[in-house]
Amino acid sequence: MKILMVLTSHDQLGDTGRKTGFWLEEFAAPYYVFQDADVQVTLASPKGGQPPLDPKSDLPENQTEAMARFKKDARAQQALAHTARLEDVKAEDFDTVFYPGGHGPMWDLAESPVSAALLEAFYNSGKPIALVCHAPGVLRHVTYQGEPLVQGKRVTGFTNEEEEAVQLTHVVPFLVEDELKRLGANFQKVPNWQPFSIVDGRLITGQNPASSTSAAHALLRVLGVEKAA
Repeated sequence: MKILMVLTSHDQLGDTGRKTGFWLEEFAAPYYVFQDADVQVTLASPKGGQPPLDPKSDLPENQTEAMARFKKDARAQQALAHTARLEDVKAEDFDTVFYPGGHGPMWDLAESPVSAALLEAFYNSGKPIALVCHAPGVLRHVTYQGEPLVQGKRVTGFTNEEEEAVQLTHVVPFLVEDELKRLGANFQKVPNWQPFSIVDGRLITGQNPASSTSAAHALLRVLGVEKAA
């Protein structure tokens, strides 16, 4: 079983002068869910190499067991430092794809024709796709049979309330919840920061960083690697 994980290469938080990137928990937690299931993981990003880490994701109050494990894992750190260029990977070489979030993907991956084509290639070939937190916003230009892929599907992602709570509503290029609703998705959510993921056929989405583990397990169940509880 081979899983591709796609991370952002974007490190600027709009015009605030602050840094952004990928959210560490949303990478580390799924990474180890997959590793512990003996799934082969390949990492990619638009520019290749080391993806930028959102510094806020590594603050003391945001530490988790998966993050602690990653910081002791030289092999994982090496893999993250040498991600493949997104344009060099092909859906046919993998069984599925998982997109961690962070604010970075809203600028580069959400507007990337390469990313959109890759997601469409996975989905069109009958393979599941999974995205968590801000990453469901990457689906904004992804289509299936001529319509938005999310149209009519149950999805979740970083909510308007959660964006307001981190005071970035007027910084981000769009709001994930609003954009998915605009595309015709049936957007569902739970209270801020609670774990929540949704499986609708071959589309798996998670609401926030706390949902990255459940989304990863949901993906493995769809793939038949894990049995439903």
